[in-house]
Amino acid sequence: MNVIEDLRQRGMIQDIMPGTEELLAKEKVAAYVGVDPTADSMHVGNLATIMLLVFLQKYGHTPVALVGGATGMIGDPSGKSAERNLLDEETLLHNQKGVRAQLEKLLDFDTEANPARLENNYSWFKDMGALDFLRNVGKHLTINYMMAKDSVKSRVETGLSFTEFSYQLIQGYDFYHLYKNGGVKIQMGGSDQWGNITAGTELIRRMDGGEAFAFTCPLITKADGSKFGKSEGGNIWLDPNQTSPYKFYQFWMNATDEDAAVFIKRFTLLPMDEIEALIAEHEKAPHLRALQQKLAEEITVMVHSRDAYDQAVRASQALFKGSKEDLMALSKSELLEVLEGVPTHTLKRDSHGDSLDMVSFLSTETGILPSKSEAMRSLKANSISINKEKVAEGSEITEKDLLNGEFILVQKGKKNKFLVILE
Repeated sequence: MNVIEDLRQRGMIQDIMPGTEELLAKEKVAAYVGVDPTADSMHVGNLATIMLLVFLQKYGHTPVALVGGATGMIGDPSGKSAERNLLDEETLLHNQKGVRAQLEKLLDFDTEANPARLENNYSWFKDMGALDFLRNVGKHLTINYMMAKDSVKSRVETGLSFTEFSYQLIQGYDFYHLYKNGGVKIQMGGSDQWGNITAGTELIRRMDGGEAFAFTCPLITKADGSKFGKSEGGNIWLDPNQTSPYKFYQFWMNATDEDAAVFIKRFTLLPMDEIEALIAEHEKAPHLRALQQKLAEEITVMVHSRDAYDQAVRASQALFKGSKEDLMALSKSELLEVLEGVPTHTLKRDSHGDSLDMVSFLSTETGILPSKSEAMRSLKANSISINKEKVAEGSEITEKDLLNGEFILVQKGKKNKFLVILE
C-alpha cells in the first residue's frame, strides 16, 4: 500500500491533482503543509492537516512544515467572513516558536532516512521588495484567474482588502520557492486551501516550466454539524498550558460513536485492519466506549506524552469510578481540573468548630440544597455522597473530609456534583 491508498481508506483525500499518486508511488518525494502562526499554539483543527505530514513520513517521504512568518502577517481569507486582525512582528515571532516546538514533537527531524524539514517563508520574503514581487511574480497570474478562486469569490460581497487578495499569490510563491530551492514537488492542506495550492502549481508552471502536484484532505466537522475542535470553552489547543492534557483527553473521550470512528482513522497511525476490528468490537458493546478509549490514548500520547495520558486517566477514573482514597490522591491542580465547571459553594473555615452537622452543611451553610427539610429528605433517600461515599442524616462534616485540606465534593444522585471550598 502507498501513502495515498492509506489516506484514501482513512477518508483523508478530498481533491488530488492527476499524477500525484503515481509520483509518490515511484520515488521519494518532499511535500509540504503550511501553518500560519496566528496563535502561539496549534489546535486540533491544524492537526488534521499536520497528520498528512505524519503519514507522509511514515511511508518514507520527506515532510516539510512551513511556518508562515510572512504570510502570518497578512492572514489567509479562506473560510473567513471578515478581514483578519493583523499581528505585529513580536507577536508573530512568539507564535512561531510555539508552533515550531509542537511540530518537532509530531514529526521526526532526526531520522537519517527521511528527516522532516522546517521552513519559514519570512526568510525569503524579508529582503524582497514590493516592486520585485510585483514584477517577477505578480505578472504571472491574471486578475481573472485570482478572482475565480472560491476564497476570493466568497468575500467579494462582504469586502476583501488587497492585502488578503494577495495572499494566494504569496502562498503560491512559497510553493515555487520550495520547488525551485528545496526540491518540494507536492503541497498539501485542507480542502479550503485548494485555490491557494493550485495557484502555486500554476506559478511553478508559468515561472519555471515545471510540474508540481497537490492534494487536500476534507475539513472535519462533527456528526451534528458543529465545528470540529471547539468545546464550550473554545478551541482545543495542543499547548498543555492552554488545554490541559486532562481536558484534551476528555475531548476525545466525549466524542460520539460516529465521530470517534472518523477521528481514529484520521488522527492515529493505527493500521486500518486494527481500526476496523476495533469499530466492530465497539458496536457490540458501545457502552464500554472502547473506541473512544483507544482514540484518546493514541492521540494524547502522540501530542503530549505517555505520562500525561496516564495522569489524565487516573484523574478521570478518580472522578467517575474511583473511591474517596482515589480523590484524596489527586493533587490540588488535578482536583480543580477534573472538577472544572462544577458548581462551587464556599464555607467559612473557622466558624463551626471541629465539625458541622450534615443537614446544616447541605442547606443553610452552603446552599447546595434549598432547605433543611430538603436536605433531610435527600439524606433519608440515601442520595447524598461526600467525596464518593454515601452519608446518612446524622453524620457530620469534619477535618478528615477535606480534600487537599480545603475541598469537599458533594454529589446528589449520580449526575449532580458540587464543590465546596473552605475559606
